[in-house]
Amino acid sequence: MLVSGNIIKMRSEYADPVQYFLPLGEAELPMNELIGKSISMKFTGQINCIACGKRTKTSFGQGFCYNCLQTAPEASETVMRPELSKAHLGIARDMDWAREHDLIDHFVYLAVSGELKVGVTRHHQVPTRWIDQGATQAIILAKTPNRHISGVIEVYLKNFFSDKTNWRSMLQNKDVQEYNLQEEKVNAYQLLPAELLQYLCTDDQVWKMRYPCSVFPEKVTSVSFDKDPVITGILNGIKGQYLIFSDGRVLNIRKHNGYWLEISTND
Repeated sequence: MLVSGNIIKMRSEYADPVQYFLPLGEAELPMNELIGKSISMKFTGQINCIACGKRTKTSFGQGFCYNCLQTAPEASETVMRPELSKAHLGIARDMDWAREHDLIDHFVYLAVSGELKVGVTRHHQVPTRWIDQGATQAIILAKTPNRHISGVIEVYLKNFFSDKTNWRSMLQNKDVQEYNLQEEKVNAYQLLPAELLQYLCTDDQVWKMRYPCSVFPEKVTSVSFDKDPVITGILNGIKGQYLIFSDGRVLNIRKHNGYWLEISTND
């Protein structure tokens, strides 16, 4: 089998285990079916911006050309720092885009992905956001009517919880400790100031994710098409947006958004 095209981050479906699909041009490759097989991924040298489609020599911000990094709404600093969103004040790179992405319900959550962390996601990104981070558990803390307020809550809780994912620990499937997320949710409530308590979510469901990988690496080595244009090996599993090979090498698919790849497998 040989397929080729520009890739973007893997699409996932919540199942046991999580099901992964790699968009490749106009096609989609079911990645779970490739686990246990030898695959070859060749970078052709072509990169296309995931916003405007133009060819670019260098990818910025996980898939943008430089111009789109500076102008595209999906590359705005508010993507990484939701507290900076001003869409509720009528200020944004693109207000039409903001009305669909910032001025909608957002969730503040706690998730376990190597350790306990706090984060923000749009309501329709549950549970995709947690899967992309390789989280094994997650719980919703608060529901807000826009991105800015969710960011304010996150910034406040960052004084007590991490907001980063330790990707090495996540890929080694090493949770620093066991967490009772319902208890951690109560603890988080007690830390918030009174004016933010109105956004607390009463849904105490604990989401659990299991990933298609039977053996996780004891030591991980990150590889990239920028250094190795051809990456081959036996696909051992998938977690987050990472492909995990049998020798401990890992490939971050999202980092290579817009790269044109040729992928072949030994069926």
